[in-house]
Amino acid sequence: MTLEAEFHQAMMEVYEVAKDHDYNAAYFKRMIDEHGGVEAAKRLLAKREIQSGLVRLWELGLLNSSMEAAVLQERFSVLFTEAEVQEARQRLEQLDFFRGSS
Repeated sequence: MTLEAEFHQAMMEVYEVAKDHDYNAAYFKRMIDEHGGVEAAKRLLAKREIQSGLVRLWELGLLNSSMEAAVLQERFSVLFTEAEVQEARQRLEQLDFFRGSS
């Protein structure tokens, strides 16, 4: 399985985890279906603001299951530009994802 395929699977898992917690991220799923996991993530990261879906995952205590957290995984970060990785990190920092994990 290619790294891109693994990331696509990781994005599907983000969707499934959210769904298991009664959050149907239909727009996110449609983007993955239409563009694939990597391109969907790139498009979301290009928006330069925290999307409502990430806020919902934060409310559910599921930031570790977010697209942004997947982008920051060492094995996947090579699929993204430095700016995209930084955007993912910044969003998670804004939601105190890293507090207490340093």
